[in-house]
Formats: sequence, C-alpha cells, structure tokens
Amino acid sequence: MKKLLIACLVAIPMFTAAQQKETLTPDKIYGELFSEIQLQKVFPDGKTFVDCTPKRKVADIMYDYGLAKGPGFDLKKFVADNFNLPATPTYNYTSNTKESLEAHIKNLWAVLKRNPDKTIEGSSLLPLPYPYIVPGGRFREIYYWDSYFTMLGLRESNEWGMIENMINNFAYLINTYGHVPNGNRSYYLSRSQPPYFAMMINLLADKKGPSIYAKYQKELQKEYDYWMDKTAATKHVATMPDGSSLTRFYDADIKPRQESFKEDYDIAKAQANGDEKAFEAKSKELRSGAESGWDFSSRWFADGKNISSIQTTNMVPVDLNGLMYNLEITLAKAYKQTGNVMEATALTAAAAKRKAAINKYCYSAKQNWYYDYNLATQKQSDEKTVAGVSPLLFNIAPKAAAAGIAKTLQADFLKPGGVVTTLKTTGQQWDAPNGWAPLQWMAVKGLENYGQKELAKDIAGRWVALNEKVYKNTGKMMEKYNVENAGLDAGGGEYKSQDGFGWTNGVYLAMKAKLLQWKNIKAPPAPASKVQPAKLQ
Repeated sequence: MKKLLIACLVAIPMFTAAQQKETLTPDKIYGELFSEIQLQKVFPDGKTFVDCTPKRKVADIMYDYGLAKGPGFDLKKFVADNFNLPATPTYNYTSNTKESLEAHIKNLWAVLKRNPDKTIEGSSLLPLPYPYIVPGGRFREIYYWDSYFTMLGLRESNEWGMIENMINNFAYLINTYGHVPNGNRSYYLSRSQPPYFAMMINLLADKKGPSIYAKYQKELQKEYDYWMDKTAATKHVATMPDGSSLTRFYDADIKPRQESFKEDYDIAKAQANGDEKAFEAKSKELRSGAESGWDFSSRWFADGKNISSIQTTNMVPVDLNGLMYNLEITLAKAYKQTGNVMEATALTAAAAKRKAAINKYCYSAKQNWYYDYNLATQKQSDEKTVAGVSPLLFNIAPKAAAAGIAKTLQADFLKPGGVVTTLKTTGQQWDAPNGWAPLQWMAVKGLENYGQKELAKDIAGRWVALNEKVYKNTGKMMEKYNVENAGLDAGGGEYKSQDGFGWTNGVYLAMKAKLLQWKNIKAPPAPASKVQPAKLQ
C-alpha cells in the first residue's frame, strides 16, 4: 500500500505570493507532517489537528520539521510545541437544571455565538464577516444544514438579527466560493451539505416580506447553479431512465476527508487491495456520504450493513430532491419579484418536472412510503428510512397519499422518544436507535402540512419530553438521542456524542411553540343549522 500512502502525502508547498491567494487546506499547508499526525493518531479525534492554529510562522515550523524528522523524532512533542489546540468554550458552560429548558437555551445562544472572524495564517477557518451560531462541542464553526434548524429556535427567541447575520454569512460563502461548504473550514470546501439556503430565505421572508426573495436572488441562483453542475466540477445531476434529471450527493475530491483522515484511509485501504483507483473511489463515496449530512448510515451501504460497501453516489436521495424542488420554487419567487417572468416560469416548470420524477421514481404506493432511488440497479433502494416522510415537508406527495404515509411512519418509525432514523442497528450514528432533531421536525411539519395533526402532536410531544428528561438528568442538550430507550445514550459514529447543541435547541423551541399553538387552538364552532327558525306571526 506504499503507493496509496504516497498519494495521500502532499508535498510541502512553497509559500509564494500566488499560492497565498488560493485557499489552502491543512494537507497542502503541512504536507507530510499533516499525514503523519493524522495516521499516527496524535489526537484521538482527527478533527483536532485540522482545527489547530500555528504558534509561529508556518514556513518556520515546516523548516524545523524537515530538520528534525527521522529516528527518535517525538512527533507529539513537536505538535505540542508548535500548535495551539482549538478552543471548545461550551465545555466551560455550567447549566442550571433548576431553570426551564427554554431559559437554558436562550442563555446558550450567547455561549454558541461567534463574532466575525479574523484571518490567521495556517488556520483552516474560513473567516466570516458576520456573527454566527455554532452547534457546540467539537463543532466550532458554522454548519450548513444545521443552521436552518438552529434558526427555527432563534425565531422563537426573537433573534432575527442573528438569523439575518447567518444568512448573510451563507450569501458571503456562496459569492466567495461558489457554494455553501459543509462548514466554514478549508477542508470542507470540496463539498456542500443538504441545500437549506432557500428554506432560510423563506423563513426570513415570512418575517420581512417577499422583497427578501429579490434581495438574495443572485445567491439563490448561484446555489442552484452549483447543484446543477454549472459552476463546479461536480456531478450532482443524475439522469433518470426516462431522461429526467434528479440530484444526488457528490464530493469531487478523491482523498480521505482531512478531519477523519485515519478512519477514511483505513476503510479505503482495506477495500482497495493495492489499487489506487479503488482507493480514490472509496474515498469519494465516504466524502459524498459526509455531504449528505447522514454520515454515516445503512442508507448508503450496498449491503445495508457495512460502511465498506458505501455507495453514496449511486443513490438519488428523496429528501435532497425535495430541497432542490423547494430551491426551484423559491428562486422562481425571486425572479417574479424582480419582474423576470420568463425565468420564473422556467423554474416553476423545472420544479413541476422534478416533483413528477420524485413521485415516479421514489414513491411506492404498495408500501405507502418514499425511498431513495438506486442508479446502479435502476430500482428503489431496499433501505427504508425516515427520509421517506420528507415529501410531506416539501408538499410533493399527493394529498391522497398522506394518510398512508402517516400510517407507515407510525407503524415503523414511531418510538417512545420520537421517530427513529432507520430500521437497522448497524453501529452507525444515522441508524437505529438514534433520533435526530432535524428529522423530527421534518416529520412533524410535514404531517401538519397534510392535516395529520394528531400524529404530528404525538411525535412532537415525545421528542420534547425526551429532550427535557435528558436535560434534567445531565444539564445538556445533545446532538442526537436514543429514541428507543431514553435510559441509554445515543451512540455510533466517529466521535462521542456532542452537547451544545444548535439544531436540537432550535427544534426543541420550535416544537414547544408548535405544541402550545395546537393546545390554544379552539375547536371550530358547530355549523349553523340549515333549518330556519320559524317567523313570528
């Protein structure tokens, strides 16, 4: 496997003026030093080093490394002497479980807030011009799809200024890099995440009016162009058997993810059997799985069990295409606001075609559920996941299908703490027994859209109760929860369960508000009798 290792080791760059203008990732900045640190597991979590900052000039560090490496070289000491560890302020926060969870979360917004960034040589952080909210724990930067669900809570806290700041940061990222990266780190630039920018614009427009669509038209168009492969060397667009187009996740890079370098390297190496092309292909599949936000899940595995069989780029995800449908509808609104009727009409037509393709290729009337579509087998996936409820969120499902979908959701996915992510327990974090805040909201809001309020209230009530129980016992809001057994922690994944936590905070506040709204809605008055009272003589 020596060739594979060499392929991962990037030559130490010469710091010319021209090269300084490009965004350099940690592997390009630190070359062999980067690979050695990650492969030797100097830090238990591979994300730690790529978030470190140098204590002195990078060129000086690399010069000294070149002189010092060799027999007897103490790599851990060299790293400790030359790099500052990333800060995790949320660990210093002490919660007060005597206060309400709502009050706790409102206090947490200040803890999770980051001010506009400053450029630091050798840092992987992509500086943002406006304040923002991070998820918490090891996640020290803004994350794309997390942020929409965080905004739901900021809305309930009346933090509209922060919502707008975060949207402006995403607009800045789109204008600067051509897309919203997974997070504002250089090592995330090769991929995005589920495209929630249009959903954020809709959220802000609900508050400030339709002029918001016109304000962000340019960025919405650039976001659309990125996912339609018009501005980047990606292959997000998938051609279906009838010639229609749907969208898949696709990271164009072919190296192990820098923040999970050792994990990806080991998986790809084991599968490649010395074949460099196979190593690169497996790395791409792992990266594409990370773009999905579901990293990782049996949803992406060819054998439904093992990450070694990951085939993300073969799958056409139903929820991703719901987001693309929403993006097309939202962009059409933007063009309508600016008077470009032709573009608005074209995008509305594109959305209609996408909706038809989703219903054709992803819906199973027999099973009352939506599935991802497998491009390799040209069949619906065998993996049944809670993403199948997403067409209700995006108003894609036929009205006649809603009751059947709700019945399937209740029968297969509803657990004591909410809805479970998949029906399989594989040890991956996006599988059973785990439940995630964004997926709870997707189910609850989708059911509400189609008048299935009783089940929506049931799910919301279970999730809220689980959040409150864990908070009472631990003083924390977690990244994910065990919805099958509230007495056990959520598990799986490449890192321990994180607390903070941005999107859980957001969805909790939104769910509480929704439950209160439903509670306060009075039953409609009985219809007036059609029998007219007798007239007095």
